[in-house]
Amino acid sequence: DTVKGSDLDAVGGRRAVTDLFLETAKATSDYYIDGYSAKDGIPYWDSMALNSHKLGDYTKKSANPFNPHEPVDSSAAAIAAQGMLRLGRWLDANGEKAAGKKYFQAGLTIADTLFDEPYLSTDKKHQGLLLHSVYHRPNGWDHVPKGQQVPCGESSMWGDYHAMDLALLIQRLSENKYYTFF
Repeated sequence: DTVKGSDLDAVGGRRAVTDLFLETAKATSDYYIDGYSAKDGIPYWDSMALNSHKLGDYTKKSANPFNPHEPVDSSAAAIAAQGMLRLGRWLDANGEKAAGKKYFQAGLTIADTLFDEPYLSTDKKHQGLLLHSVYHRPNGWDHVPKGQQVPCGESSMWGDYHAMDLALLIQRLSENKYYTFF
């Protein structure tokens, strides 16, 4: 909506571009909600990576950051929540009330999970905010605490940034102000 319609003529016009982006956003969000994340909206690392079969039907229960098979990815959840809140708001404003509510509620569910233990750090000695972020598992760069088999319990600057951005978005929406990154 911030780009002039004439600037989109070379790629099919505003309607074609909007339809393509909307189809992509819905498909991605539906995959995240229905087949990628746990019941509480938290995904496991890297699309379930190698040991997902050991978790059983992970979509029917809340994610477990302390499981022995696959790490969760809290920073991906923070990013997804922002996208779903924005998508839901856009759909609602453009006449798709039911779809808007679905995605907006999914974003709030993810946020509700992230902004509580075990994802939100409450340890005053810990330097991060959002726990259970993954750096680069194949290279072994992630902290695996004693007694655990997969990375957990660590923060990352991008996870903290996206958690802060999500919190600010929710705060601004509650004040009937829209927060944008530009």
